[in-house]
Amino acid sequence: RPGAKIKPGNVVLIGVRELDQNERENLKKSGIAVYTMREIDEEGMNVIARKALMRLNHLSRIHVSLDIDSLDPIAVPGVGTPVSGGLTYREAHLLMEVISDSGLVCSMDIVEINPIIDHCNQTAKTAVDLAVSLFGKRIL
Repeated sequence: RPGAKIKPGNVVLIGVRELDQNERENLKKSGIAVYTMREIDEEGMNVIARKALMRLNHLSRIHVSLDIDSLDPIAVPGVGTPVSGGLTYREAHLLMEVISDSGLVCSMDIVEINPIIDHCNQTAKTAVDLAVSLFGKRIL
């Protein structure tokens, strides 16, 4: 059947920091939950991650799509669209850890890595670090 396959109420965007006017208007109408960098700055990643999970608590499984350029280009130089003011390395790890703790993750994808402009595979290594955090690796 034609049409959207994912319900907007089942989608959460975290770390949004740059939208054009059409994107802004479409998101406001969509029913998709959006947590901006300002909200992360004001409330902290732990609070935002838990709010996002509360919004998804009716689901038995979730897919995580990690847009690696949601991180600040200082942490990930090899991305398609570098925009200053993104997530820090630690904020991204905490987000992955909190999502992992929910027990809901069944799959993930990672997008926007550009190895041609990466520095010594820094972006790819960060992406792997975040993926293993999402799937349960912890300090202790």
